[in-house]
Amino acid sequence: MSDIEVVGLGALNMDYLYKVERIIDDGEVVVNESISSPGGSAANTIYGLAKLGMNTGFIGVVGDDAEGKIMLEDFQKVGVDTSQIKVKPDAKTGSALCLSDRLGKRSLYVSPEANNLLTIDDLDLTYVNQTKMLHVSSFVNDRQFKVLLELMNKLDTAIKISFAPGALYAAKGLRALTPILDRTQVLFTNQNEIRQLTGEDFKAGAKTCLNQGCHIVVVTLGRGMRLNSFL
Repeated sequence: MSDIEVVGLGALNMDYLYKVERIIDDGEVVVNESISSPGGSAANTIYGLAKLGMNTGFIGVVGDDAEGKIMLEDFQKVGVDTSQIKVKPDAKTGSALCLSDRLGKRSLYVSPEANNLLTIDDLDLTYVNQTKMLHVSSFVNDRQFKVLLELMNKLDTAIKISFAPGALYAAKGLRALTPILDRTQVLFTNQNEIRQLTGEDFKAGAKTCLNQGCHIVVVTLGRGMRLNSFL
C-alpha cells in the first residue's frame, strides 16, 4: 500500500451519455449517439492517472450488480487498487444520465443509489494516511458530505488534498466547504462552479480560494483553462 501515490474518494456512477441536436424543455428529439461507461468525477481522474502510469487506489461503493462489476473491472484493467471499494448487497450501482447537444450545452441527471450508503466506517484511515495525495469529489447526499468533513479531521496533516467540488458542493458556498478548502492543495472547478462557490467571476473567485488556503486553483474555461497559484 505504501507505494500508492494518489487515492480517489467520490461517487461511482455508470455514465449514460446521449448526444442530441439540441436540449429541449419539453417535446421529443432524436439521439444521434449514445455512450455508456464507468464514471464519476474522482473515478475519471484516478483512471486517467493510472493510465499515465501512476500508482492509484480508490475508495467508494458500488452495488452488487453487473454495473458494479464493470466498474471494478474497468479500474483493475489499468491497475487501480480496488481493495477499498465496498460492494453493497441488495443495492444498485449509481448512475448518471447526461444529455449533450452540438452547442456544448448539457443536462445531467444523477441517481446515487449505492453511493448513499457510504459511511465513515467504509474508510480505512490507515490506507488513506499512507498515500501521498487524496483526490476528493462530491456525493449527492448530505450524509456523505458529513463523512468527508469528519475525514478531514482524521487525516494525517502530511496528506495533500486535491478537490473537485462540482456544482453540488460549489452551491454550498465557501463557509460550508471551509474544512475541506483549508486542507486543499489543488482545487479544480469550472467557471460556473467557482461563481457558485464564491459569488465572483472566475478571476476574482480564484484569488478568493487562494486566500482561503488553496495552493493551486484550476478553472477550466471550456476551450482552455486558467491556473492561479502561490508557486
